[in-house]
Amino acid sequence: MLRFGMRASRLLSILMMLQNRGRVTAEVLAEAFEVSVRTIYRDIDALSAADVPVYADRGPGGGFQLLDGYRTRLTGLSPAEAETLFLAGLPGPAAELGLADLLATAQLKLTAALPERARGSAQKIAARFHLDPVDWFRSADTARLLPAIAQAVWNETCVDIRYKRGTGAVARRLRPLGLVLKAGTWYAIARVGEQTRTYRVANILDLTATDQRFERPKDFDLVRFWTMSTQAYEIGLYRADAVLRLSPQGLARLDGLGAAVQQAARDSAGPPEKDGWVRVTIPIESIDQAAVDLLRLGTDAEVLKPATLRRRLAKAAREIVRLYA
Repeated sequence: MLRFGMRASRLLSILMMLQNRGRVTAEVLAEAFEVSVRTIYRDIDALSAADVPVYADRGPGGGFQLLDGYRTRLTGLSPAEAETLFLAGLPGPAAELGLADLLATAQLKLTAALPERARGSAQKIAARFHLDPVDWFRSADTARLLPAIAQAVWNETCVDIRYKRGTGAVARRLRPLGLVLKAGTWYAIARVGEQTRTYRVANILDLTATDQRFERPKDFDLVRFWTMSTQAYEIGLYRADAVLRLSPQGLARLDGLGAAVQQAARDSAGPPEKDGWVRVTIPIESIDQAAVDLLRLGTDAEVLKPATLRRRLAKAAREIVRLYA
């Protein structure tokens, strides 16, 4: 997908081939990587510029080879480091980004470069652990425009998008800074004017790449931005509190309402009553959303406050009775 990534992959492959085979001719390298001999010479120049001690032997039987005793730092990986690299590869997200082939190639090269003992251990990890980032009863968002956004992130070029908002759409020119995969959903982090915002990739209706380049802020830290923005979002989501009585089963089922709600219930829980029920205080987003959430607990939860939420649930209960009468 990315030209830089493809060339970097080829350079690493050439380096590993020279390390494993010794002397190799330009013609053999060109045939192996399906490029011209001229391209191979440029690649060798790039390796030399990166302080890799590769040199050419002229005449019959000549070719390129590494200085005697030179080994890439890659072979210095410890077994634990190699295992971690194999565990980190997510084939699904890599495919969505257009990088599946590069990921597979990189893992093959890593396997070939490892000492025999570490190689077996790393392959054992890959065969026994699989990372699935999508939650239960959900499918991953379709992200057909993801490769185009990733290209813009890599090349630091602007994109024009139409973004779904409510029942309509808005047009924006983005300066994309990064991509985040959370629970099977891709998000693009981008500058719009003087603000840094988050866009759900599946909600991007159309995208047009531009040739306009932008300068990525030197102090921008993607992980730090995402961590802080998600914490602020979760804190700002709750605007009020509700007081409940919960049965032991209801208390156990609060985990379905989120970690913040569950923790608040634990912190505020009073002593159990004779029947085992407890009184707790939990944060809520709104009366409407809290009514939907608490109906899931059925008769294992009773709302004491606020009165408006109690009335809303009582009304919903009456309507359910009428429906099934």
